[in-house]
Amino acid sequence: MAPPTSTATDDKTSEQRWESRAVTRLIEAGCAAECPHCHERVKYRARHRDQQVICNVYTDGVWQRVEQYHAECYGDAGEPYGEPQ
Repeated sequence: MAPPTSTATDDKTSEQRWESRAVTRLIEAGCAAECPHCHERVKYRARHRDQQVICNVYTDGVWQRVEQYHAECYGDAGEPYGEPQ
């Protein structure tokens, strides 16, 4: 009996290239991030439904860090990682 053959390919053109991106989310309780624009804490307030922009930052397709902005600060900073989704 012949050994099974592999159907996997080494096609490098199908490899995904990761890029920095931003999303808008509600600030959750316990958040202790510092906004890179205003350098103040992105904090949860129980009676407010404040939003933040969370950014996954990649350099040359390699993940570096997460940055969390106040929603208004992200716009003031010029949307450095594109329009939030």
